[in-house]
Amino acid sequence: MSRRTFQTLIALILAGLWGAGLGIAHMRGDMWFLDRVEATMTDLRTVIRGQKPAPDTVTIVAVDDEAVRQSGSYPLARSQLARIIDGIDKLHPKAIGIDILLVDPGPEEGDRTLSQALGRTAGVIAAAAVFPEGRQRIETNRDDPLASIPTAEKFLLPLKPFSDVAAIGVVNVATDRNGTPRLVPMLFKSEDRIEGSFPLRLVSVAQGVEPAIEPGRILLGDKVIRTDIGQTLPLTFYGPRGTIRTISAADLLNGKLPPESIENRVIIIGTTVTGGGDVFPTPFDPVLPGVEVIATAISHLLNGDGLVRDASIRLVDAAFAVVLPMILVALLAWRRNVLGLVIIVCVILAWLAINLAVFTGGIWLSAAVPMAAAIPPAIIFGAVQLWLGKRRTQHFARQSQLLQQVQAPGLGTWLARNPGFLAEPVRQDAAVIFIDLSGFTGLSETLGPNATRDVLNGFYKLVDEEVAASGGTITSFMGDGAMILFGLPEPDADDALNAAGCSVRLCHSTKAWLDSLPASVTARIGFKMGAHFGTVIASRLGGSRQQITATGDTVNVASRLMEVAASHGAELALSAEILHMAGEHSAPYRFGKLSGPLETQIRGRSGSIAVWLWQAE
Repeated sequence: MSRRTFQTLIALILAGLWGAGLGIAHMRGDMWFLDRVEATMTDLRTVIRGQKPAPDTVTIVAVDDEAVRQSGSYPLARSQLARIIDGIDKLHPKAIGIDILLVDPGPEEGDRTLSQALGRTAGVIAAAAVFPEGRQRIETNRDDPLASIPTAEKFLLPLKPFSDVAAIGVVNVATDRNGTPRLVPMLFKSEDRIEGSFPLRLVSVAQGVEPAIEPGRILLGDKVIRTDIGQTLPLTFYGPRGTIRTISAADLLNGKLPPESIENRVIIIGTTVTGGGDVFPTPFDPVLPGVEVIATAISHLLNGDGLVRDASIRLVDAAFAVVLPMILVALLAWRRNVLGLVIIVCVILAWLAINLAVFTGGIWLSAAVPMAAAIPPAIIFGAVQLWLGKRRTQHFARQSQLLQQVQAPGLGTWLARNPGFLAEPVRQDAAVIFIDLSGFTGLSETLGPNATRDVLNGFYKLVDEEVAASGGTITSFMGDGAMILFGLPEPDADDALNAAGCSVRLCHSTKAWLDSLPASVTARIGFKMGAHFGTVIASRLGGSRQQITATGDTVNVASRLMEVAASHGAELALSAEILHMAGEHSAPYRFGKLSGPLETQIRGRSGSIAVWLWQAE
């Protein structure tokens, strides 16, 4: 297994474990730190889904500003509330719910009148749960359906004359950190009793059935209500205030209540008076009356059109939390280019589309949990890959720099831009210079390795500097000598001129360098050079380790011209061809003493060539 494959495998395992951990916490309901993200995403999905008409099964009779104005007091007198209940009851509703807390005694006559009115109808009156620290707490227990319901410190119950003649339902709702109602608990408990929620009690009275409690669901006759952790019912809002049919209580007091809006429907009496304080922010309305929130939950129970989120849906969320980060990490490892990014974006968009589609269809898949599971591993893995990529880039940069130092100057850059350079041999004209230190082999036997290295380093440095300044290429250093080529990587019309000038300057530089050495060294070594111009074969030589060089008769002649220079006591021997190509104004003519031509036999070659000898004055 390669290192990259192993790293990817480890990243996939860690991403899966991270997602699994979040998924397990989500199934237990322990993801409070993602509430704001989930709330925002839920509101966004609700707005994208848009408003929808509320079912015609629930009617709100609102104690609004007009009703208070006509009654002359707020809260309404108990006798006025009794008139409203009697007026509704005459129109044959399925049930009446009074979403008004009746916990304090009023005038005796008014309380008696209201108690009598409640006794004549199928009604439910509101109670409230008081929680420690003002917050509902839910402990998860999947085996006992009652163990995980919200535990209240106490209940604020209606007065006994009212609770004796009507059912009681708790009106509390569970809000997120922004105050938006998200869930309505169906059951509440305190130390000594269990109470049903107001919506559950009212629907139970309206349908004439007692609810049966099971883990993750509530049965109302043959109807199954799937519930979330703590036997809670998720809410989804139909629209802004007034989407659920709302009638002013003033119309009833004036005898203008339309019978068709009451008959055979569930009626909720609640307050919407300005300044009443019982309002909640929702995606469609920042001040939705609390009675309409309760009416929304009742409509969900009656019509089964609410959001569904239970243990099975949370299990799907957990699966997404495991799979999505692994997919993103795998894609990051597979394609680190534009195509990979496009595929990643497509995967994310596909997940978002699925999430939105099922939400529109009434299934509440979490958006925050898969995001929290996928984003950190993807970012961390991507950052690690960038870091590793940067390290690899730096490694290659160092290698390239080293190549530039080892390879002939200019050839490394040229090869990087033209990887096919000299893949096949090329025949071309070029100028070739050879330089060699005379007597260095014997000297190195007495100098020792360190001193020998220092001398060679100085020699190599001055050759490199002069050749680079002249535009030539050092194809190789050979012990105490060097081969220099003018014509690579591309031939130029001034190759001979540049080579002639380089050879003269190199003679001066080498002589000055030798003079700078200790006298014991200078006395034992010298140098010789040869330069020639002609046709060469430029190519790559070698197998896995290749070297760019030139071969052919021109190279052999240039090498043998060093012997000619040494045998005649000259520093430099130049062929007539290179002087001819360089021209009469080249450096050998202008500087030093040039003598010749000499018809000279070259060792290992038939015939003779014209050679010029150059010596510094």
